[in-house]
Amino acid sequence: MAATSNPTVRRRLLGAELRRLRMASGLKSKEVAERLLVSQPKISHLENGNRAISPRDVRDLCAIYGVTDREVIDSLMEMAKESGPRSWWRPYGDLSNSVYIGLEADAVSLHTYDPMVIPGLLQTPAYAEAVIGETIPLLTAEQAATRLKVRLRRQHRIYDPARPLRLWVVLDESALRRVVGSTDIMREQLEHLSALGAEPHITVQVLPYSVGAHPGLSGQFSILRFADNHEAGVVYLERFTSDLCLEKPSDVQHYSVMYDQLRTRALDPDNSRDFLTDTTKSYIDGAGDL
Repeated sequence: MAATSNPTVRRRLLGAELRRLRMASGLKSKEVAERLLVSQPKISHLENGNRAISPRDVRDLCAIYGVTDREVIDSLMEMAKESGPRSWWRPYGDLSNSVYIGLEADAVSLHTYDPMVIPGLLQTPAYAEAVIGETIPLLTAEQAATRLKVRLRRQHRIYDPARPLRLWVVLDESALRRVVGSTDIMREQLEHLSALGAEPHITVQVLPYSVGAHPGLSGQFSILRFADNHEAGVVYLERFTSDLCLEKPSDVQHYSVMYDQLRTRALDPDNSRDFLTDTTKSYIDGAGDL
């Protein structure tokens, strides 16, 4: 198992190893849950890396799986100790995308494609509030306010002078044309996006309608990479009720090729900035309402 300094990734690696050991033992998750005196969903959560696991639980699971190698047991228990530190988002309660937030907080680079909206890290407060309020109808006012606070807090990551996130964004033209909130909000948002795109560690490219069909038509995705294992990476797919993280090298490679194709077909950064300027003017002139 490769070492990693990322608590979220470490937890997922530990979960994957525990799943491998369970399957090698021939036990089903229900049987393990009964022996460990816990619920079956807890075993699934542990194996998926969705929650921290105590060293004692790791020790007990190793015993159930018949693992006797002391070095292996100690290594897994050490991973468990280091996989559950409290993070800044914990006080906000049970967040549906907490796994992704942990990955984002520790990533050194993020390549993201979005066909519909401006990515959360680049959203203005007004745009973010409108997106949250208009796309998740069952949220209470309190839940919406919490989501907004978390989203804006996440943006600190791209302003961290000690370790700025290398951010590369490809946006479909639809994300720029779709009026979210109001034309004033859109104008402010596009001005903000253009300014951020001028930062040395942030690249913004626009994929215009004129390119026709392209690999990104299947939807939003992001590729995160980390300092201690930059080649491996994690692919994150955001969905309405649940998210998906892909870690298989073949999956990461597949999406990396897709992203390279999107970058190639999109306008280069300079022309993208000109495109943003022209689109911003349309909102000033009122054409953005059309």
